Formats: sequence, structure tokens, C-alpha cells
Amino acid sequence: MTTRHALTMFGRAMIMHCPNCGQSGIFHRWLQMSGRCPRCGLYFEREEGYWTGAVAINTVVTELIFAAVVAAVVITTWPSIPTVPLLVGGLALNAIIPVIFYPISKTLWVATDLLFHPLEQSEQVEVERLRHVRERASTLEE
Repeated sequence: MTTRHALTMFGRAMIMHCPNCGQSGIFHRWLQMSGRCPRCGLYFEREEGYWTGAVAINTVVTELIFAAVVAAVVITTWPSIPTVPLLVGGLALNAIIPVIFYPISKTLWVATDLLFHPLEQSEQVEVERLRHVRERASTLEE
């Protein structure tokens, strides 16, 4: 897999599109992802416990943002650090960021998984078969 292809997959993931084909609309609601891509048919949850990686990505991003904000506040307000506002702000950040970043962490995990664990032959055949069925159905509708 080329670097360009990997960057394309991660770019698609950052805008919450299918990393495999770029299709939008893969979320029913903010926190509810479809089981499959509506265009290419990629099954997102490829194995038991699949979303553990997405949780890890979400946790790391949340804590990096938290650490950057705390460091910026401490550096800019030294020596009179506003501890109560910093504590309240830190709690708010740690409550809000995971919810906001959750769908992006899921698509980033799918892209990461596809990068390190490409579709197996049986998965590729299934994706291609579903793609052809959907294309045929859409031409019949027209």
C-alpha cells in the first residue's frame, strides 16, 4: 500500500467517510455507525472487540488536548495559576471531547485497521459482490 493511499484513507476517516471508498453517510446518528458502508459494503466491525482501538484513539486524543490546554494555561499564567477554573475547564474538556471525537475515532480506527490488516480474499469478494448488487439496483431504479 502506498503512502498516498494511506493518506487518502485517513483523510476520508477525518471527515467521517468510509476509509475504503470515501462514501459519506455512514453514521445514522452522531454516536451510531452503520454496520456496513452503503456504497462498497465494507463491514466495519470486523471481529469481536473491534472498537477497542477506536476507544484507545479517542482516549489518547482527549488526553493530548487536555495536556496541551493545561500546559498552555500553566505557562501563560505562571506563577498565579487559576487552579479552580483550570480544574473545571479540564473536567469539561474530558467530558466533551470524547463525545465530539467519537465518530472520527471510529473511522480512524477502520482506516488504521485496513492499513495494517487489509481485506482478506473472502472479505474482498463479499465487498465486490455487494457493490455490484447495489450498482445493479440503482440502475434499475433509474
